Amino acid sequence: MRSTSEPDVAAAFAARLGALAREPLPAPLAHEAKRALINVLGLAIGASHHAGVDAIVVAAGELGGAPSAPVLGRTQRVDAHFGALAAGFAAHVDDFDDTHLATVIHPGAACMAVLVALAHETAPSGASALRAFAIGCEAQLRAGVAISPEHYERGWHITGTCGVVGAAVTAALLLGFDDASLARAVRLSATMTLGQREAFGTMTKAFHPGKAAANGILAARLAAQGADAPGTILEDPRGFAAALSTRFDPAQLLDDVGTRWELADNTYKPYPCGIVAHPSIDAALALRERVTPDAIAALRAHCHPLVPELMGNPDPADGLQARFSAIHGIAAALCDGRVGLPQYETERVRRADVCALRARTVLVASPGIARDAARLEARLHDGTVLEEVVEHARGSAARPLTDAELFAKVELLVAPGLGPQAARRLIETAMQLEADGFDAVLAAAAPVATAHA
Repeated sequence: MRSTSEPDVAAAFAARLGALAREPLPAPLAHEAKRALINVLGLAIGASHHAGVDAIVVAAGELGGAPSAPVLGRTQRVDAHFGALAAGFAAHVDDFDDTHLATVIHPGAACMAVLVALAHETAPSGASALRAFAIGCEAQLRAGVAISPEHYERGWHITGTCGVVGAAVTAALLLGFDDASLARAVRLSATMTLGQREAFGTMTKAFHPGKAAANGILAARLAAQGADAPGTILEDPRGFAAALSTRFDPAQLLDDVGTRWELADNTYKPYPCGIVAHPSIDAALALRERVTPDAIAALRAHCHPLVPELMGNPDPADGLQARFSAIHGIAAALCDGRVGLPQYETERVRRADVCALRARTVLVASPGIARDAARLEARLHDGTVLEEVVEHARGSAARPLTDAELFAKVELLVAPGLGPQAARRLIETAMQLEADGFDAVLAAAAPVATAHA
């Protein structure tokens, strides 16, 4: 905990983050930050022609300023505000991004979006870009832990509300702020939070990390001009924490910065849907090795109580809704033997076979089951009962994706738009970020016609 002689929490937090930014990243954290960055870059490129990105590009043409930021995977450029919005949106819209399970924050999208939006203006070295990204992710995760789990349970989308804090930190570090200016950016970002869980299952959800990135840049730009928010904005009874949660633990923000990294607990999704459904999907994929879907009379998925609360939609109407239907994930796994982006296309979601199996499936909230665990029980038409137990889901902290698995995922996302060679070049360049620089990463993320523009 901070001592009574320390300044406001935001200033103390900024001082710790500023000191962290003046040191090289520890090698294990640098590697994890690269994995996170590669993951969200791949996702943003893969979704670069989504209807939501189209809408952002059109809005940028009507409302934006001078085009300086690339739209990943496309030929257009937009201003920094809309560039951040587009990159953050595209990285999150498929619900395939990174997840910090303790908070359910997806930290990479907003901070990557800031990097993309400000790269032309700030020209960061590879090492400074990686530090700004990693420390921005760490800042939003610490903010999230400090107000969890009550914050999420009250209906806030924590990726938007805490993402803006991390985005502001990333922007401030790219812009070369001193600790006082960084503190102003943090305080201002705390007044720009956004996002409710009611938006889940719609396109609006993906705007939350995009808007967090854009707001983070705005907070940093205002701070650079001397604007500020109240010094006690984080901890005041009428401030950030009290408005968003029933508890606030400043020690989670301030203690052991640089020695305890929340980013080290970041994970990467193997399936494009809410992460709490992944254990049940794993169980369904294992069950499919033993039985065909038409032999199943009923399914009971025993899972953590957050699963039916967050992903309890039993009959989704489209692909966005299906990403918040654990029952659909189970049915798709049993019907198709795999769960990827094609299983969340609206046409697949509405097909008769998965609809019929969803109708025979129920979720059973079980407080004794961990978030990354599940037990799937299948009763067959002949009376036989089969069971699959998953203690830790694939992709969880206990069973993390290897580099090879993560990179294979990113190649599948990038290759359709840019080609397999470009996908491999993006990964190789990002893994050599300190040597090659962030400009080289952006070049690898561009269509061939503009890669050297």
